[in-house]
Amino acid sequence: MLSRTADNLFWLSRYVERADFVARILDAAHRFASLPTSYGGGEGNEWESALASAGDPEAFKTHYSAINADTVCDFLAFSPHNPSSIRSCIEAARENARSVRTALTTEMWDAINGAWLELRNYAGKDLNRDEFGRFLDWVKTVSLTFDGSAFRTMLRNDAFWFTRLGTAIERADNTARILDVKYQILLPHDEKVGGSLDYFQWTTILREVSAFNAYHWVYRESIKPVLVADLLMLNKQMPRSFANCYGVIVEYLDLIADAYGRRGPSQRLAGNMLAKLEGEDINRVFASGLHEFVEAFIAENNGVGEAIVKQYLVG
Repeated sequence: MLSRTADNLFWLSRYVERADFVARILDAAHRFASLPTSYGGGEGNEWESALASAGDPEAFKTHYSAINADTVCDFLAFSPHNPSSIRSCIEAARENARSVRTALTTEMWDAINGAWLELRNYAGKDLNRDEFGRFLDWVKTVSLTFDGSAFRTMLRNDAFWFTRLGTAIERADNTARILDVKYQILLPHDEKVGGSLDYFQWTTILREVSAFNAYHWVYRESIKPVLVADLLMLNKQMPRSFANCYGVIVEYLDLIADAYGRRGPSQRLAGNMLAKLEGEDINRVFASGLHEFVEAFIAENNGVGEAIVKQYLVG
């Protein structure tokens, strides 16, 4: 496969996954903001948290004077000045898809091109809360449709492998960011860990990453931060966990190495990360610092992504 084709497929899947993540972050922020002030919400920092997790605070400041629901939703959903906004992600995904149209199945192309066309019905309009909620649900449906199309219609060859690599790298990064922001920013300093607000926030995050039922199936007890982190970081059964994503990354990098007849830094770095996650214990992670562990993971995950680009995608 030509490196530019692999590059387009890799970034196509990353942008689709990123749009889904931003939609989930905005949905969670709306849920947090809907809490009554007496419960600990309503005047919290949920919009600052959403911006820190899914956006660029410095770029935000050049276009908006205040952090609130209207400005953060506009920046993260529709702003052309934000390369990670939902609008920018769908447009970038469609551009990458158009460049490799013949490498996609009809169903994959229809999912992305249809989303790009439908986006015009939302961008530039003044949406109320219910309409914006429907928009976020639509974005998540786009991602599910594209992902399902890839699984159900692509040949299991290098085109499929690079598509899955992009999804897994992006998904691992997104899971890490939502965990870190919850732990570092979202809970007010005067609110105790384990309190009612903390419980609601962890529950909401589980729901937003489609893991609420999975949590109870695996642990069969009330919501505990250490167990939520275990599910989203170290449990290989959970599709969005660090460990599951790196199982996928290692699997497809090995297939690419066998097909192309050579191995390199990307296989080594991904293998080391998977081994580290498989040998880790969540209580040890909490004892040494969840923030520090997640911050290091984000940096190392970026390193794996850069290694893949250098090894296969730069022609």
